[in-house]
Amino acid sequence: MMPKLLSVLLLLPAVASASCPPLLDHRIPGLTGGTIDMCAYQGKAVVVVNTASECGFTPQFKGLQSLWQNYRDKGLVVVGFPSDDFFQELDKDKAVASFCQVNYGVTFPMASRVHVRGDAAHPLYQALSKASGDAPKWNFYKYVIAADGKTITAFSPLTKPDSPTFIKAVEAALPTP
Repeated sequence: MMPKLLSVLLLLPAVASASCPPLLDHRIPGLTGGTIDMCAYQGKAVVVVNTASECGFTPQFKGLQSLWQNYRDKGLVVVGFPSDDFFQELDKDKAVASFCQVNYGVTFPMASRVHVRGDAAHPLYQALSKASGDAPKWNFYKYVIAADGKTITAFSPLTKPDSPTFIKAVEAALPTP
């Protein structure tokens, strides 16, 4: 009987991945270790944002942290993706993590540094760009993925996390109670 139980347990990860919306079916190393499994966020609204520590838009970390604090109990997850694709990110994950925590008190999930554009883009960013028809053109480009795991709205860095347009999109993306 034990071999059957073992074979069932070995199938569980494949079953979980099969139920995950393709857009969220990605695992990314975390900024401070571990892995961010985007499938864990299925059924929630997800804000995906490429970040950089030395950019004029870097103060948006404050708004993203507020958004995370104000909406996480309603089903929102904010996930930051540090990237040096625009030559404004620190060169070590540890330095990025320290910068975000010390300067902005960031507690939302942050991935290890990734590429967000071009052929080298992380598969999640390739999928987001394809699904939305819009690839990041600069740092702090934001995608709002609705709780259905399919509906995506893209926002330029000029749209701040506290702008009424962005908040309206986040609220529309939240799971229905």
